[in-house]
Amino acid sequence: MTDSHGAPPTSTPATQRRSNGVLAAFSGPCLPLAAFGVALPVTLPEFYATHVGLEMGVVAAMFMIVRLMDIGLDPLIGWAMDRTRTRYGRYRPWMAAASPLLMLAALMMFVLVQPGASALYLLGWLFVLYLGFSMSTLGQLGWAAVLAPEYDQRSRVYGWWQVFNIVGVILILILPTVVIKTGLGTYADGVRIMGWAIIIALPITFALAFLFAPEPMNKAPSPHGGVRAYLALFKMPTVRKLLWADLFLGIAPGITGSMLFFFFGQIKGYDHAQASLFMLGYFVAGLVGAPFWAWLATRIGKDRALAVASAIFAVFYLGATLVPGGNFMVTMVAMFIAGLPYAASLLLLRAMMADASDEVRFETGSDRTGLMFSILAATTKVGQALALIPYMILQAVGFSPLRTPEQNGDFALLMLQILFIALPALLLAASALVLRRYPLTPQRHDHIRAVLAQRDAGS
Repeated sequence: MTDSHGAPPTSTPATQRRSNGVLAAFSGPCLPLAAFGVALPVTLPEFYATHVGLEMGVVAAMFMIVRLMDIGLDPLIGWAMDRTRTRYGRYRPWMAAASPLLMLAALMMFVLVQPGASALYLLGWLFVLYLGFSMSTLGQLGWAAVLAPEYDQRSRVYGWWQVFNIVGVILILILPTVVIKTGLGTYADGVRIMGWAIIIALPITFALAFLFAPEPMNKAPSPHGGVRAYLALFKMPTVRKLLWADLFLGIAPGITGSMLFFFFGQIKGYDHAQASLFMLGYFVAGLVGAPFWAWLATRIGKDRALAVASAIFAVFYLGATLVPGGNFMVTMVAMFIAGLPYAASLLLLRAMMADASDEVRFETGSDRTGLMFSILAATTKVGQALALIPYMILQAVGFSPLRTPEQNGDFALLMLQILFIALPALLLAASALVLRRYPLTPQRHDHIRAVLAQRDAGS
């Protein structure tokens, strides 16, 4: 066996290739979790600002407060996961504990909330939702890292994970539009039905995953070092590049999602249902494009595939937002094209963090997978929180979604366009630049996995 600076072993021991059925069962919880994922940056801020009646600035402040609180919880959850040892695994018990929290939060935030609800109501139930969401998503991401430890197999696992995420997003986006178009109710009724769909799907999908997807355990010593070990992770070039890329790639779609209805309604002249269809086409394109990015990662490496996807994303997004309004089909095609690179960042960044957790175990001898995914989750939430700053800017310049474009005025509409078009495109381009000279290549990861396998065999 070699040390961290020695020559790589001649081969990497093969691991079991997971069947499609196992990966489908494992990915099932993504359906309700993705519904929360799209509701938090897109549906709920707009719903509470228009139908519940809270001011835009208040909604943005409540979401930012809870997200910042949740960012502090994520490392604690990751730290605790890395120390969890049960007969059912390390990560699955955390997902099981999160399920009732998420069901309760969905009931209170989607179904039972009434117009005139207070900011404290939103703050309290948002905290419960984020707590359960962090426990479940960190658990599933850590579980994925041990389900398939090889470099290319991780692209496959996270590819399945991302496909189910996008399917969940598509299904949940369809619901309000279907409710409106079929005459079953208003948009607010559609949001309540969205809540019931999440409540029903959570226990079913979680149970199927626990029954049919195994959770291998790493044969590594328990993690150690506390706060010092946590801070040391930020000194690693691999981790720093991943976090900067994730921050940029989190803010950009966060801005797009939170302001999409305002932009297409006030600037392009489309109604709420039409804007929902544009978003649906965008996510369907992400589903179509996901297998390509997973495939490209196996050909040129995850870091290069992500850099290519980010650059293309910036160009496609800019082109789609500059298409003139008035022609629904042209806009739909443009939004579909813009969404083709959407899935790349979500699946590749998480697969890359799983690879980075192997590098940490290789260098330190400690398994900090849960902690590292908590860092990535925290960066994502910082990005989502920062993505709501445009809400405050728009309110400061006099914009209101309840006014007509004429009432909002030219300056407020210009600011809306700058924030929605230029800012996300610049952030997407910046993420591609950040990934230059990414140090954890496929060859280095193969060496790391071979050494770890020899250590485990000798333990």
